[in-house]
Amino acid sequence: MPDTNSKITDGFKNKTGFALGRQLTIEYYECASNVLLDKNLVEKALLQAASNSGATIISSSFHGFNPQGVSGVVVIAESHFTVHAWPEHDYAAVDIFTCGDSIDLEVAINSMRDSFESKNVVISSDQNRGIISKPVDQNIGKVLKNSKIAPISWKEEYKSKNPWGVLTSVDIYKSDPDIIRNVKSIEQFVYQLCDLIDMKRYGKCQIVHFGQDKKVEGFSMTQLIETSLISGHFANASNAVYLDVFSCKFYEPREIAEFATSFFKGRNYKMQIALRQ
Repeated sequence: MPDTNSKITDGFKNKTGFALGRQLTIEYYECASNVLLDKNLVEKALLQAASNSGATIISSSFHGFNPQGVSGVVVIAESHFTVHAWPEHDYAAVDIFTCGDSIDLEVAINSMRDSFESKNVVISSDQNRGIISKPVDQNIGKVLKNSKIAPISWKEEYKSKNPWGVLTSVDIYKSDPDIIRNVKSIEQFVYQLCDLIDMKRYGKCQIVHFGQDKKVEGFSMTQLIETSLISGHFANASNAVYLDVFSCKFYEPREIAEFATSFFKGRNYKMQIALRQ
């Protein structure tokens, strides 16, 4: 097996940029055909690799083909592991996609190598997916090939840009109407959010009902904080929440989005981040 250690870890050591995810494709040659013929063994191999690497397993689905061959996916909180196995060629193709940097990819690759009893492992591609920062070189393929962009890390992006502040806008859809129409609930949300991101509040939380037009009617909220401002609007017509958090002190944007979505019992959210220079 080639030395994959430097290839896998270098992207994490040189965080000069930022991407939504990282995707590896791995070729396993000279595998044990009896393993690749068995759907259960192939599924076990991927589940074990995901578990050993530190991934959070959500579910798995595998299918055995006639006369032979196995395809499957392990869904993880960080994205997925997929495989297609050709027992007649003693070969398995694996794809690992992760949107976090908590997974030990080397452990995952080596775990599957051992399970498949593969004698030759090749990492055929290592790509950054969903590049947020504008590449200096407009040739995206070239940027991907030579980049040191690590999987998404807002903190690293903040450090590298050294902005005056960070603005996170979160749109939450299909929220609980009883919560977004309740002044006390909105106030409680603001207090809990400030505690969560360690922001000192200044003055009372202002919550006012606006909108003669039914399309825009709802509560609006503002809360001064030591490092700037939290604001939001709660739309009755759509049960949507439009939240903005601006601060010259760093906080984790995704933590805000997930907490707010959970608090208001939203169905899903859209998040946008701007670094203010």
